[in-house]
Amino acid sequence: MNNDCLYCNKNQTQKDLMIEICDLKVSTVFLFREQTYHGRCIVAYKDHATELYELEGEALLAYMEDVNKVAKVMKELFNPVKVNYGAYSDKLPHLHFHLIPKYPDGPDFGGTFTMNPQKVYLSDEEYKEMVISIKSKLK
Repeated sequence: MNNDCLYCNKNQTQKDLMIEICDLKVSTVFLFREQTYHGRCIVAYKDHATELYELEGEALLAYMEDVNKVAKVMKELFNPVKVNYGAYSDKLPHLHFHLIPKYPDGPDFGGTFTMNPQKVYLSDEEYKEMVISIKSKLK
């Protein structure tokens, strides 16, 4: 655990950016509050790691299985044409993947997604419904 880490200390900044959905084998799944890319989630490794290459063997396999599981659920629930995977951590040094559903008529299709366009926010009820539907498929 790193006390300065957004994912380790679960501070207010984290709660402002994302909604915790559930824990999987070795990760925690979050719904990104900014929903320009409908269904966008984050899969964060539970323990503090900063790079994918820090994981080995079973830990690496388990994390990638968690990422894969979330991507499959996103496909089933939101039917994107493609799921983009972003593993950036320049400013938030904790291993996490952004899973971004892409749609042919949606923003940035055929290009790189925008990290936080700050354009689309949902009602509390809409977030709740999304979290419930994603969580039910992940369990």
